Amino acid sequence: MKIVVNQSCQDDMNAHAEETFPEECCGTMLGREREDGSREIVQVIRVENTKGENRERRFLIEPRSLLQAERTAKEAGLDVLGIYHSHPDHPSKWSEFDRVHAMPFWSYLIISCIKGKTATIQSWRLREDRSVFDEEELSFNG
Repeated sequence: MKIVVNQSCQDDMNAHAEETFPEECCGTMLGREREDGSREIVQVIRVENTKGENRERRFLIEPRSLLQAERTAKEAGLDVLGIYHSHPDHPSKWSEFDRVHAMPFWSYLIISCIKGKTATIQSWRLREDRSVFDEEELSFNG
């Protein structure tokens, strides 16, 4: 599994993580599936973290925000391929909370933001049986 992220999209996600520090940021990733099975992310949409408490360790995306992302993607001839969020002062590895709330068909890009600065970035995809995430090979273009 490979995911290629447009560099301007990654720059925006990194900025979002740094701007919301010490709380988690979140958003949707739009793009297309390539013929070789890899994914290409060409647009991101920042979404408000609507979690009521513990926003330093949790995020919540309202269903209407996901619906709007689907509409935006469709209008642009793209698909919603995943969710990004930050882990303030934590590694970019998925948590058990992330696993329980994830969908198997989406990519989950996690940005580690240490002391307010982007540190590491990893992307994950949940297995069909929902048991564990597998890391996606992540690269950047443009």
